[in-house]
Amino acid sequence: MATHTDLEEVWLVVSPQSPFKVGQELLPEQDRLRLVELAIAGNTRLRALDVEFTMPKPSYTADTLRELRGRYPGTRFVLLMGEDNLAGLPRWKHADQILAEHEVYVYPRPGVADYEPSTHPAVRIVKAPLLDISATFIRDCVRAGNSIRYLVPEAVEQHIQAAGYWRQ
Repeated sequence: MATHTDLEEVWLVVSPQSPFKVGQELLPEQDRLRLVELAIAGNTRLRALDVEFTMPKPSYTADTLRELRGRYPGTRFVLLMGEDNLAGLPRWKHADQILAEHEVYVYPRPGVADYEPSTHPAVRIVKAPLLDISATFIRDCVRAGNSIRYLVPEAVEQHIQAAGYWRQ
């Protein structure tokens, strides 16, 4: 998204608890933040944020966007999401407000061709290469003892191995 859009920077917000993942086992938020920081190290167009760590849980995108606008007045915020999440957007807290106040850039995802494309003027499908690599796939590889080399940056792979994440 940083190289296929008009955005100067992409801020990656690590969420302590998504309302859609309540009850799912997650790594502690500081560990997930560290993985993001390792993944983007050296890329000046990417930035990891822990803004949601002090907000009420679960985290709602509308609340996070409001918090970011308060912290960074005058900054234009665009919501980025995978195409697989677009169909669920109407069920989000204050979805109408999000669409009224922000553009939504959607990364194409393999296997979602059967979704109805959005006609909302705030939604833009970005032309970008399709990479069929998910966090679930990476975790499953680690659990199975399969290599994740070339799927994640080397520093992330080393940290995952050293910390023993997702090992049985």
